[in-house]
Amino acid sequence: MELLSPVAPGWGGTLLVGLLHSIEIAVGATCLGLMIGTAGAFGKLYGGPVTRDLLAVYTTVVRAVPELVLILLLYYAGTDLINQVLTGMGYSRVDISGLAAGIFVLGFVQGAYSTEVIRGAILAIPQGQIEAARAYGMPPGLMLRRITLPAMLPFAIPGLANLWLIATKDTALLAVVGFFELTLATRQAAGVTKAYLLFYLAAGALYLALTLFSNLIIGRVETWSRRGMPSVKEAR
Repeated sequence: MELLSPVAPGWGGTLLVGLLHSIEIAVGATCLGLMIGTAGAFGKLYGGPVTRDLLAVYTTVVRAVPELVLILLLYYAGTDLINQVLTGMGYSRVDISGLAAGIFVLGFVQGAYSTEVIRGAILAIPQGQIEAARAYGMPPGLMLRRITLPAMLPFAIPGLANLWLIATKDTALLAVVGFFELTLATRQAAGVTKAYLLFYLAAGALYLALTLFSNLIIGRVETWSRRGMPSVKEAR
C-alpha cells in the first residue's frame, strides 16, 4: 500500500493529478457539448432545410464512427489542418495544448449526443405551454428563457447526466494521444512498479468515487428541476 502514498516513492499523488486532469477535460467537454447541443437542437427544430441537413450529417457521422477513431482523426488531422491554414496565411505553426485539444475533441463528440437529448427534451414539452406563451405575445427570447428551457430541463437531465458520466470515462481514450490523465498515469505507475492489479484497482476506485459523487449532485439538480411537478409516487 506504500505505493499508493501521495508522497514519493508512492504514486498516489500522480494518480490524483491524473484524476484532476480527467475532471478538467470532462467538465470542459461537457460545457462545450452543451453549447453545441443546444444550438444544434434548436437548429434541427427551427432551422432552415440546409441547417437541418448539415446538423443531421453531423449527428449521424459522430454517432456512427467509434469515438477512438474520431479522437485520433480530430486530434492529429485537426491540429495539422490548423497549422497548414496558419502557414498558408503567413503565420508560424502553433503547438496546441493537450488540455485544449482534449476538451475540443470530446466536446465535439458530446455535442452530437447532446443535440439529440435536448431536441427530444424540447419535443417532450407540452405544446399547450408554448401556444399559451405565443398567445400572450411573448417574444422568442423571453419564451426561451421562461418557458422552453425550464420546461425541458426535467426531461433533459437524465440523458445529459449519462453524457457527463460517459465523458468522465471517455477521457481515458485520450491516453492514446499521450495526454496525461488518470488512465495514462495508472499505466505509467503500473509499468514502473509492476503492481498492475493494485494500480488498476485504485484507478477503478477513483472512477467509481467520481461517479458516485456525480450521481449525488445530479440527483439534487434533478430534484430542483422537478420542483412543483408531481412525483412518480404521487402519480401512482
